[in-house]
Formats: sequence, C-alpha cells, structure tokens
Amino acid sequence: QVQLVESGGGLVQAGGSLRLSCAASGGTFSSLTMGWFRQAPGKEREFVGAITGGDITSYVESVKGRFTISRDIAKNTMYLHMNSLKPEDTAVYYCAAGTYYSTSHLAYAFWGQGTQVTVSS
Repeated sequence: QVQLVESGGGLVQAGGSLRLSCAASGGTFSSLTMGWFRQAPGKEREFVGAITGGDITSYVESVKGRFTISRDIAKNTMYLHMNSLKPEDTAVYYCAAGTYYSTSHLAYAFWGQGTQVTVSS
C-alpha cells in the first residue's frame, strides 16, 4: 500500500511560481509511475503530467514549458515545479501513483489528499 502526502500549495499572483511536493511511503518509489492531476470547481479531474519509473516525463499541452516534474529517489518525493502561473491553473492538485503510464486517473491506484493552488489575476 502506497501512501502519498502533498504539500506546497497556496495563493500566488499570476506570473508567479510554486513548487508542490508529494512524499511517498509504503512502495518501491523508483519503479512507480507518478502523476499529477488537478480538479477545478465544477470540472473533471484533469491530467497535468507524469514521470515514469524510467524518468520519462509527459505533460498536458496547457502546461508544457511552464511546469516541470522531477523526483528525488533518496527522499521518495516527487515535485511539480510550476512557473508562469495563470488564473486558469487554479485547482486542487493531486499526486497519484500507479504501475504504468496513463493520462487517465483510472489507471492510478494510490492518491494523495490534494493541495489547493489559487492563482490571482
């Protein structure tokens, strides 16, 4: 059983930056595919990006060039570096873990509790 805990959300002005963290425990972190999803009020949960066990990253088109996913194997922690934030990035951000890469939230068995990111204009 994998446990995930996100941190680092908050309120930031448009154009600003935030770094989200996702601390994992209870699994073989280096072999998992880790993903970031977000959900804005009244909208479906949206894939943001993911990093595979081979450290291959992918992103939804709307965040390419602004968001970067990385992870520290020694700390069992994944990060989402968010730059040039826009008001439309406002959402609850979730980290997730699974055994294979997918952009669908259905493929990820383990989830964190979510952290709120609010971008003011």
